[in-house]
Amino acid sequence: MALDFPTGQEARALVEELGDAVTFYKVGMELFYSEGPAIVSYLKEQGKKVFLDLKLQDIPNTVAHSLAVLTRLGVDIMNVHAVGGPKMMAEGMNAIREAAEKLCVAAPKLIAVTILTSMDEAQWAPLGYAKPIGEEVLALAALAKESGLSGVVASPREAEAIRKACGSDFLIVTPGIRPTWAAANDQSRIATPSMAMKNGSTHLVVGRPITKAENKIDAVNRILKEMEGALHE
Repeated sequence: MALDFPTGQEARALVEELGDAVTFYKVGMELFYSEGPAIVSYLKEQGKKVFLDLKLQDIPNTVAHSLAVLTRLGVDIMNVHAVGGPKMMAEGMNAIREAAEKLCVAAPKLIAVTILTSMDEAQWAPLGYAKPIGEEVLALAALAKESGLSGVVASPREAEAIRKACGSDFLIVTPGIRPTWAAANDQSRIATPSMAMKNGSTHLVVGRPITKAENKIDAVNRILKEMEGALHE
């Protein structure tokens, strides 16, 4: 569940409203830049898992030191941009392991963002990449695995190809999830929860279909039911 809010007050209100219906939350740049580590501490105190979605990309040394510091927060998943390259990704993963060992805690998973799900072919073409989006996503996923990362962020459209190429234990976190009853908003490469699960996604990031719903718990339950149905088909 994506906590895409500008204030901790709004985020905490939603967490309290949803209660036990949601156990895993994504904290992105907007909320983290507003509230800092306090929002992560709040979620962990509530017994929630946290995906810290800051999409780091910089020189390898800077990213490594940043990830080491963020490891202290006790989150479950963090991410970097795969286009930062193999050296950046590998050094980042090593920094997390070393920091976790010093802290005597479990190391958070590190995953890599491939191509943002808001990107479509019309936006992609002017960037000058030789490969179409789908092929580039697959190449970046393979690079992330070779660099020792646990998985990637990719659209559900590419999940099936990533699963075949990267194996059954590779995490595929998919934004761009839109149930048939929800608006697409600014996402381009989207899929329903059922389609994403069938394609091999391991984690679905859902925000506005829940936050904009009149009955948010009902929206969560409908999505979970669709996910469970896909797993049993």
